Amino acid sequence: MTTVLTPASPLTAGDRCDRCGAQAYLRVTLISGGELLFCAHHGRKFEPELKKIAAEIQDETGRLTETPASSGDDER
Repeated sequence: MTTVLTPASPLTAGDRCDRCGAQAYLRVTLISGGELLFCAHHGRKFEPELKKIAAEIQDETGRLTETPASSGDDER
């Protein structure tokens, strides 16, 4: 299994968790083909099982703790 840190196609707000419908932060490409999307919560919950069936895991959960850049006075 490979964990992708810098994906070619980032997840967007339109990508939703297959379990609960929240915004997805993990894309799991399955060994058997296809993919699953998970929010951070369900990604952590199912991580041990996912590692067994994943060819690749794209993990963007780090975006949840990033601090957005401050806007300048002219951008407010």
